[in-house]
Amino acid sequence: MENETLIRFGVFLGLFVLFAMTESMLPRRKRTQPRSTRWFTNWGITIANTVLLRLMSFGLPLLAVGAATHATAQGWGLFNALTLPFWVEVVAAILILDFIIWAQHLITHKVPVLWRLHRVHHADVDMDVTTAIRFHPVEIALSMLIKIGAVYLLGPAALAVILFEIILNGTAMFNHANIRLPLWLDAIVRRIMVTPDMHRVHHSVHRDEHDSNYGFALSIWDRLFGTYIPQPAAGHDDMEVGLEWQDARPSRLVWSLTLPFARK
Repeated sequence: MENETLIRFGVFLGLFVLFAMTESMLPRRKRTQPRSTRWFTNWGITIANTVLLRLMSFGLPLLAVGAATHATAQGWGLFNALTLPFWVEVVAAILILDFIIWAQHLITHKVPVLWRLHRVHHADVDMDVTTAIRFHPVEIALSMLIKIGAVYLLGPAALAVILFEIILNGTAMFNHANIRLPLWLDAIVRRIMVTPDMHRVHHSVHRDEHDSNYGFALSIWDRLFGTYIPQPAAGHDDMEVGLEWQDARPSRLVWSLTLPFARK
């Protein structure tokens, strides 16, 4: 797809500004740390991720969208073996990819070496739209490799992968944002999509709560597989977000990048 990178970046930036403005006007929780230091670190991590993915694209030119184009050209993957209407293929591919990301997320909580990487994301002691981009570069690289493998197995149209990436990024920013939704609206939206209140439970300091609500886009997978917790035990105003480091350390860039390699 022509200008695919520019389109995706434009949508990402537009949604980021929208959610950042909304959470400033309608905050769900009070901040415990200055936004400037957290944003510097979280953006610093995502810049490192962008550089790493760019380097990967030189050695592995077929990232997710390229893999879809290549699989289609070679006739590889499930959807290239089936005769389906194009729109059915696109919807089915997005649903399957969303489930794969849900399952990958669950596995990162269960496998100790992967949890060491993923806890960089969970260490953030406040939650806002930048928490959605706070993932360790090694985790991002592994996630991309999994995504490429899934695309080759499925053989979806490149458009499906692009739409999935846009939806994944957009919904991740939405459900990490510190936005106060009316309770009645939250109850309706979370029947389909993961809401900020639903995902905040996943960022609780308590293990039983942060081992729940793994979804980024659709809420159906957690309901289906019994990993859904509707509300935090302490309530959204009083719950603690983050892990055991309830101080300024998670807001430091070097500390966050080196956390997976720390002894503890």
